[in-house]
Amino acid sequence: MSARESWIEEKQSAFLYEVMAEIEKGTPREALFRNLGHMAEHQAKSWVKLMEKDAPGAPLPTFAPSLRARTAVFLIRKIGPRRLKPLLASLKVRGLSVYSGSLEHAGHEMPKSADEVGGRHKLKGSGGNIRAAVFGINDGLVSNASLIVGVAAASSMDPRLILISGGAGLLAGALSMACGEYISVRSQCELLEYQLDLERAELEEYPEEEAAELALIYEARGVPLAEAQAFSKRLIQDKEKALHTLAREELGLDPDELGSPWGAASSSFFAFSIGGMIPLLPFLISKDPAMFWVSLAASGCALFATGAVVSLFSGRSLLWSGARMLLIGSFAALLTWLMGTWVG
Repeated sequence: MSARESWIEEKQSAFLYEVMAEIEKGTPREALFRNLGHMAEHQAKSWVKLMEKDAPGAPLPTFAPSLRARTAVFLIRKIGPRRLKPLLASLKVRGLSVYSGSLEHAGHEMPKSADEVGGRHKLKGSGGNIRAAVFGINDGLVSNASLIVGVAAASSMDPRLILISGGAGLLAGALSMACGEYISVRSQCELLEYQLDLERAELEEYPEEEAAELALIYEARGVPLAEAQAFSKRLIQDKEKALHTLAREELGLDPDELGSPWGAASSSFFAFSIGGMIPLLPFLISKDPAMFWVSLAASGCALFATGAVVSLFSGRSLLWSGARMLLIGSFAALLTWLMGTWVG
């Protein structure tokens, strides 16, 4: 990245920090974003010196916020910054980890070493893969069971047509889920890689300023400034650990939780396929129209079971969660049955 591009990045960051501080007026976050804005302006001046050194006498560029930055400002004012963390991270806005928890809760414990940084993020992600698999199975189950019910109503329970439609629905839904997961995780990885490249360059150019930014974030979380500054200076000495810490604390991104795009796509594909296969399986065993009722019973039992598993994550009663999932799936099937009857 050239000195001119880096200058534009810093000026744009300062512009966005000013907006963030205005939005957070009256909260501890206001001071954080105002200080980060002042630091961005200071870093922009260092890039001006480099531009003057590279091209003596050349006119300095004028800054104007990009369309992306203006769009981000519009969205920040409408829905708040908490929901826009990925967009703000891509625009080089730091300090986003303050939206990961309760900032007003003072006394955020300072890590004892660089290895402990981000530990609270990892705890929040525990069980995430199991939860995603359960909901993927549920998606396949509800969507394919509803499709089969609708086709059955429209075709007078023609087993051959149900089998063809259910198989196509299973494959289409599983591929759609896989593609969506791949794009989502791949985009997050690309964002992280881009931001890490920026941070790596900035650590080489002005490590002390990066340490100061990190200290401001810890201070906003309730850590005494002197303690935060001492820890940040020690951390910056190890560039790789510093990069991962900056990703977590400045960008609100955890490199350890992104995973593989292909892994996310394949797990989504198989989870959806397992759920979608349950209402279809009876028709693979027999072409008897009575298999429709077997399919309904199997789907109902599976819906209750997935709801019961969800109760492990929600803390709700097993019976309540299972009955709720069964009710929701039954309502979806009823709607497609009415649609199929009307069309048929």
